[in-house]
Amino acid sequence: MNLSYREMVELASTGLRSAGVSQKAASETAQFLALAELDGLASHGLARVSQYAGHAKQGRIELTSKITVRSFKASCALVDAGDGLAFPALRAATDLSVNLASKTGIGLVAVTNSHHFGVAGHFAEAAARAGYISLLLGNTPAAMPMVGGSKAIFGTNPLAAAFPITNADPLVIDMSLSAVARGKLLVAAKKGESIPEGWALTSEGKPTRNPQEGLKGLMVPMGGDKGALLALIIELLVVGLSGSRFSYEADSFFDAKGNRPRIGQLLITIDPGLAGSKIFANKMQGFLKTLSSDAGIRLPGQRRFKLRKVGIKEGVNIPDVVIQEIQAGIRQSWNG
Repeated sequence: MNLSYREMVELASTGLRSAGVSQKAASETAQFLALAELDGLASHGLARVSQYAGHAKQGRIELTSKITVRSFKASCALVDAGDGLAFPALRAATDLSVNLASKTGIGLVAVTNSHHFGVAGHFAEAAARAGYISLLLGNTPAAMPMVGGSKAIFGTNPLAAAFPITNADPLVIDMSLSAVARGKLLVAAKKGESIPEGWALTSEGKPTRNPQEGLKGLMVPMGGDKGALLALIIELLVVGLSGSRFSYEADSFFDAKGNRPRIGQLLITIDPGLAGSKIFANKMQGFLKTLSSDAGIRLPGQRRFKLRKVGIKEGVNIPDVVIQEIQAGIRQSWNG
């Protein structure tokens, strides 16, 4: 079914509110889920509504969480998400990091007691559109092994970076450190589709094309050992600076029952004027000019921006199974 952005927000928000999530948290979360759909990132879109609603019903998130902020030093702060859905806390943390960077040149904001935070690039993009360089790191429930290991230690631990470009969309690099985002397995499972070999392993460490087996097993690290080591770097930075749980201490997002994950995120926002007010912008323009000389190059983030413009005008086709799942959850909650 084709839905407009407004219709996606309303459906997602209603699905979350029916599970007991506060109106503010449901609305802000729904906006980011709908934006993911506009950007062609269905793995972090409306397919997550039933997952979040399940967590709400099972007490894995605080329904009316209160976000609190503790300053550490002039350029640093800690945001406590209060065990709630992550999107309101990440939005506040992004605004705070930009504010700190505008005053001191850099804003480092750690988020603790958090939850799944969707498309990391959306928050980095927001800072870049305000004129700042932005990095966002996060850990997630364990899904990947350490080098040489066979047990899940790290999450897919996403990394996003965004760089402002004068009078244009920013350059946005956004990736998880598994071969693919784990949410792609969720989407495939909902559609009853198989996955390519090389994405995931069973709990016994064997390659699988079954997304359900992959969700119960291990994700393959991007680039093998290098992907696992990058995940280690993110794990130590995020957990060490936020005080959040390690990935292996957080129960899977893909199970309704479990503990409150209390994972963390780390935002680093940088004023690009260190070498001079126009140096960064001029360097970016020179770099982009060099890239444009190669006709085969596609700048990171540009595909999602093109899809977003089309989606805003024409809407997005949402699988019937996803819509029906959300609607069934709403009916069950209202009738229960």
